[in-house]
Amino acid sequence: MSNVAALDAVDREILFQLRRDGRLANVELAKRVGLTPPPCLRRVKRLEEAGVIVGYRAVIDPEAEGRGLEVLVDVEVGATDQKTIEKFESTVAAYEEVVEFRRMFGRPDYFLRVAVADHAAYDAFVIGKLTGLPGVLRVESHLTMKKIKADL
Repeated sequence: MSNVAALDAVDREILFQLRRDGRLANVELAKRVGLTPPPCLRRVKRLEEAGVIVGYRAVIDPEAEGRGLEVLVDVEVGATDQKTIEKFESTVAAYEEVVEFRRMFGRPDYFLRVAVADHAAYDAFVIGKLTGLPGVLRVESHLTMKKIKADL
């Protein structure tokens, strides 16, 4: 079912509703998508088993966790050997401050989303952890003025 074309309109509506509220009771979900509860539950189970629905999670207020400052970071690396790249990726992925980490095509080489308490914590992260890693050539930070839309 990983083929997107295999999803019909009801499957897409189920996904839409669960994306908005993953805690919806099956009875309420069924009502919203125009099904009775048993076939709705079968569809949800099928979507889970097929890997279309990969999990459920709670969305936590970053401020409540002491991670109110979010910084988007571009990183360029100069290393070309596989060992250095793998070490860089495993090290950065393990940092608690890094909440999203992507290898990009073109420039920058990597994109990070970093969540920390404040500017001092971000400075400590960049200086103490990121810039000292082997192969790191450039780190560019982008502070958000206003979050307009986020798909949590």
